[in-house]
Amino acid sequence: MANDEEAVLAAVGPRLRALRKQRGTTLSQLADATGISVSTLSRLESGGRRPTLELLLPLARAHQVPLDELVGAPQVGDPRVRARPIVRHGMTFLPLTRRPGGLQAFKQIIPPGTPSGDPGLKTHEGYEWLYVLSGRLRLLLGDHDLTLTPGEVAEFDTRVPHGLHNPGPGTTELISLFGPQGERLHVRARSRHD
Repeated sequence: MANDEEAVLAAVGPRLRALRKQRGTTLSQLADATGISVSTLSRLESGGRRPTLELLLPLARAHQVPLDELVGAPQVGDPRVRARPIVRHGMTFLPLTRRPGGLQAFKQIIPPGTPSGDPGLKTHEGYEWLYVLSGRLRLLLGDHDLTLTPGEVAEFDTRVPHGLHNPGPGTTELISLFGPQGERLHVRARSRHD
């Protein structure tokens, strides 16, 4: 067992170097992004420094990969992604993306009348895109009070006061894409001449 652990730890350095080079990032750029010194990063990559969780977590975040990918965790037999639902204010969020940071995708399920009472408006950094799959979605956005139905899309800067509510009668399901740093979707359309 100890030999297995040593082999896993020994493979982390080359994996880190390959990932950094694949992304075209210098040690200095990675040091700026993680707060880890260039010399420590260099020793990690060469195997001269033992990887620790404190070092690997910011590296996984900077490379936008799961920690498992950095340590070469063995694949599980079942390849299905089992998203753990998040419940907030009566709404269920099913994560559809697994990498930390960057654009995040969720399926949201909102029971009728949720959230209860007056849907409070909130603001935060980011940009959001909503696509209603089923039901009705009341979107309060600044001075606007909109009701979206299946097939309708809304996109907005989340610094604008906003709130979501299901006016009923049935459950509302939607896909939500959220960029925490204001990332936007890039839509590409083919012309009819292609």
